[in-house]
Amino acid sequence: MIESTHSSREREQVRAVRESGRTTVLVIGAGINGIATFRDLALQGVDVLLVERGDFASGASSASSHMIHGGIRYLENGEFRLVRESVQERNGLLKIAPHYVKPLQTTIPIYSTFSGILSAPLRFLTHRSGKPQERGAFLIKVGLTIYDTFSRDGGVVPRHRFLGRRRSLAELPSLDPGIKYTATYYDASMHDPERLALDVLQDGRAAHPGAIALNYVEAAGRSGDGVLLRDLESGTEFTVSADVVVNASGPWTDLTNEALGEDTRFMGGTKGSHIVLDHPELLDATGGREIFFEHSDGRIVLIYPLKGRVLVGTTDIDADPRENPVCTDEEIDYFFELIHHVFPSIPVSRDQIVYTFSGIRPLPRHEDTAPGFVSRDYRIEVDKAGRVPLVSLVGGKWTTFRALGESLSDVVLGLIGRTRSVSTVGRAIGGGEGFPRTARARHSWVEQNLSGAGERAERLLTRYGTRAAQVWGFIQDGDDAPLAGGDLSTRELAWMIEHEHAVRLQDVVLRRTSLAFTGDVDIDVLTELADAMAPLLGWDAARRDAELEGARTLLNDRHGLELPALPSHLEG
Repeated sequence: MIESTHSSREREQVRAVRESGRTTVLVIGAGINGIATFRDLALQGVDVLLVERGDFASGASSASSHMIHGGIRYLENGEFRLVRESVQERNGLLKIAPHYVKPLQTTIPIYSTFSGILSAPLRFLTHRSGKPQERGAFLIKVGLTIYDTFSRDGGVVPRHRFLGRRRSLAELPSLDPGIKYTATYYDASMHDPERLALDVLQDGRAAHPGAIALNYVEAAGRSGDGVLLRDLESGTEFTVSADVVVNASGPWTDLTNEALGEDTRFMGGTKGSHIVLDHPELLDATGGREIFFEHSDGRIVLIYPLKGRVLVGTTDIDADPRENPVCTDEEIDYFFELIHHVFPSIPVSRDQIVYTFSGIRPLPRHEDTAPGFVSRDYRIEVDKAGRVPLVSLVGGKWTTFRALGESLSDVVLGLIGRTRSVSTVGRAIGGGEGFPRTARARHSWVEQNLSGAGERAERLLTRYGTRAAQVWGFIQDGDDAPLAGGDLSTRELAWMIEHEHAVRLQDVVLRRTSLAFTGDVDIDVLTELADAMAPLLGWDAARRDAELEGARTLLNDRHGLELPALPSHLEG
């Protein structure tokens, strides 16, 4: 355990919670769905405590494909309710979170006209199949037509279009010349999922003084009418009583229930891995689009440009939530085969990989159902057997977090005898409030709110949305110096600690910034950031060294980096 000597606002909140020992609703798990529920309850004026054993959005929520999508392939599972809700929520997020959620042009390469027609009904009815087959143009056309009917919402995104081989290759000349057609439609990208989650969290905090969120605090067990919590920074343990306990810990829901003394078998998550490539030729070949299709083995494949890099995923493999998921060499080989399948003339190599990540999807237990056919929908389980109702969330995905948070909140409100007073439909999220949507509006907003920021203005607006105005005011209110090659600065780092509750070095490089994702982290950057964080958080030399080694080990073991051991001359 890393011991902490700092006394930041976050730890002051821990002490306040420990001394109070009471809240109305305790939510365990600060992934996006726990955070959305926290925000929704806070908006109703409910005292709610959110605890997370790691950093906010550091589990399954940090390992997504960075997409907000309706889930066209869920149609084959017969999950029409989920697709309709997902498309509606996608369209809603394009409006309420435009700083992080952007329209994403998506192209499907198609190799046949009628492939899959005989197997598709069998898959639809049984969720099992024999040998997988790639979908032909006919099936994809049917699916996209249905998809478009769910997308009719004021023209938020254009309808799909089909092209033959000649026109397809004219638009994307590096595609496999063996294709027969391409289908192009729109979903949405989410370029900073962790920051979007943080924005939702900040909205919840601001909505009600009784809404408190704590990272690095785990639910360790039951104690009478309360839940035993452990602060992983200080090691202190304390009990908090609540009228309702919500378990929103995603893939770890059964393990959390076990710690609370309940035996459940709700979850059956699968592992999804991704790689990030620094590959200008491949980046150019995508034409700014996501390339999306179902491979011949039945797995979904995506290749798309993000932050000047190319993201490639994903896998769908049964996983044990007790083990840390990692992207394996076998999965990397598989991704390279996929790239060659789509762009056969573009070579790729391992030295172009700058980052890998892997997470466990919070899917329901699925016995012998093939992983790709496990429902992506969610359900809410309520156990009233004990003195305090225990509500467990089973499933859920990024796209539907707002609707899910509202549904889960409604269940909780019913249990505590309260009624809804505020809806989150159409309610702007954080820095999406007043976000400039055109180049002219963007220029005007920057002139009015980020005067003097110069080249930093664009980066600040991209990172924070319209919250950038507050951040820039904070930066100007003290001495500032560049960090991490200019991606960050000392005052912005202080903002992340004071207002975004970054507690550890890994919080900054993995979730408050994109430094790790884009491959811009090395030992020198880690050392520079650790040295800057130390006085802000009261770290002594031992804690600073522990942070450096912890971040280095995490990046190497979980994210495919090969950072060397810290040179002795850099040690504290």
